Amino acid sequence: MSERDDRQDIADLLVRYATGIDRRDWALFRTVFTDDCELDYGVIGAWRGVDAVTDFMEQVHALAGHTMHRLSNLAITLDGDKAAARTYIDGLIMAADNTSGVNAIGFYDDEIVRTEDGWRIARRRYTQVRLTTVGSP
Repeated sequence: MSERDDRQDIADLLVRYATGIDRRDWALFRTVFTDDCELDYGVIGAWRGVDAVTDFMEQVHALAGHTMHRLSNLAITLDGDKAAARTYIDGLIMAADNTSGVNAIGFYDDEIVRTEDGWRIARRRYTQVRLTTVGSP
């Protein structure tokens, strides 16, 4: 595969994360991470393993209304079968009634590895830059 193909596959991987959450497609979401992934989302929580993070996301988003995880500024560095990526995240998570919610802005720092099934996130750290409420409570 070419470097361009690898970059596109990693970009697709990152978008798959957002799509999996926003569609509540937990089977798709699981394809983003290695089985033994380690995620640190700061005050939100930390998880080891794809089962733990999927269970958390499924439970939290079951209580939510519409969500939009918008990704930008994908900066990908390749090193053979490993890669690093920093991605900006602008996440809108509405309450079940879709009249209020939160807007979380920050960035992900990912360690990504090539597996038999393609690129997967092995480690992720989320840094929150801003959190605001939206709509009327």
